Amino acid sequence: MNTFQPCPMDQLEMNPFTKIGKEWALVSAGNADKCNTMTVSWGGVGVLWGKNVVYIFIRDSRYTKEFLDNGELFSLSFLGEEYRGALNYCGSHSGRNEDKFAAAGLSPAFRNNIPYPDEANLVLLCRKMAVVPISEDTFTDPEIASRWYTDHDMHNMYVGEILEAVTR
Repeated sequence: MNTFQPCPMDQLEMNPFTKIGKEWALVSAGNADKCNTMTVSWGGVGVLWGKNVVYIFIRDSRYTKEFLDNGELFSLSFLGEEYRGALNYCGSHSGRNEDKFAAAGLSPAFRNNIPYPDEANLVLLCRKMAVVPISEDTFTDPEIASRWYTDHDMHNMYVGEILEAVTR
């Protein structure tokens, strides 16, 4: 198990456009008895409601959504490029019928009862603050629905307060 150290939020150095949009992240939720993880590449970090937050987007059909909906806590984790295969796997396979952590070659670890992959370099431990369903009637750009939602498998935006950032 790796040793992670707290990192003050004002000292966190990350470009969310690169970290989330290009390098991707894993969102993990659940507990020691059962947890799941999945790759996310849509989202961001910022300040909302007076708190440091992350926001991520999860489709209705994703198994990890059940864990996010049934719990209060989750993590957003960033791994090095050597884990690109694991990130690809976690974004294209369901954990419904397998231990996705193990199948991707990752080890689940826990901090304050929040799961995350032990192989991460940076982990944002979060408390769910809001879930906002995305619906086609909210789009002002008609290309969004025709490009991203031809199957009508819509996203939900999850906003989480960052309780702690930890790094190796």
